[in-house]
Amino acid sequence: MSVLVVGSLALDDIETPAEKRTGVLGGSAVYFSAAASLLDHVRMVGVVGDDFPEHALADLEKKGVDTRGVMKRPGRTFHWSGRYHENPNDRDTLETVLGVFAEFEPQLPAEYADSEMVFLANIDPGLQLKVLDMMDSPGFVALDTMNYWIEGKPGALEKVLERVDTLLINDSEAELLSRRIGLPAAAREIRSMGPKTVVIKLGKHGALVFREDDLFYAPGLPMDDVKDPTGAGDSFAGGFVAALSLLGYKDNDNYRRAAIIGSAAASFTIQGFGVEALMAADRDDLAGRAERFVDLSRIPMPILPVK
Repeated sequence: MSVLVVGSLALDDIETPAEKRTGVLGGSAVYFSAAASLLDHVRMVGVVGDDFPEHALADLEKKGVDTRGVMKRPGRTFHWSGRYHENPNDRDTLETVLGVFAEFEPQLPAEYADSEMVFLANIDPGLQLKVLDMMDSPGFVALDTMNYWIEGKPGALEKVLERVDTLLINDSEAELLSRRIGLPAAAREIRSMGPKTVVIKLGKHGALVFREDDLFYAPGLPMDDVKDPTGAGDSFAGGFVAALSLLGYKDNDNYRRAAIIGSAAASFTIQGFGVEALMAADRDDLAGRAERFVDLSRIPMPILPVK
């Protein structure tokens, strides 16, 4: 089974308290694909400028990513520049240059239309709707969004949410979208909009998965060597969706497994700049990291002795 992702490809400048890098390979589609390719074949749709290095696409192709859906246009590739503080949750955006991404209109190769699994990364909800209209009949659709679209294009976002199986969103965005305070209440309201499953990302603290009557918490793995937290959320999504592609997306227990695998994928991302640590990992590495998550929460049973 192949996973289709539609999103951004970027060249970023990233500064942390310890180091500064320029021209770092990034973008939502890249982080997602690097993680998902550890478990499944990935079909990528996006756009790059004439400054995008050829080897970057070649490296992704070696990992099992089909890049025929990546268009090349004259101009500059989407660029983000940011500075992280001692607390990696705190960062300043120094510059955002949309470049060729400003005129991005997704175009799917004909063979992509039959993709069973679809992830619509954080782009204009109008474009997300256009992608779904190009598809035959995907079995599973996951979507990411942000406050910019929640506040700026609520009508289009409402329409696309009606056609989505799973929404991935952070905690503050969940409360903004739902107009509810408290994550359980926010998730219930969002599920009434269409998505059967709501995954609320909590940054370094992991993620909550709300599905039917089930609630699951996937923790973040405590790491000593955090180099760059950029893209961790998209890497989580890549591991999460690819795990459901591999295990099946109709079993509640598989959503729990997928959340752990997503957290494991994100834990690799933060150990390097951009996708370098994720690209160096393989499926066995991911499985081993996922087992570490399980070990962290495993306790003897029963917790209290029976009287």
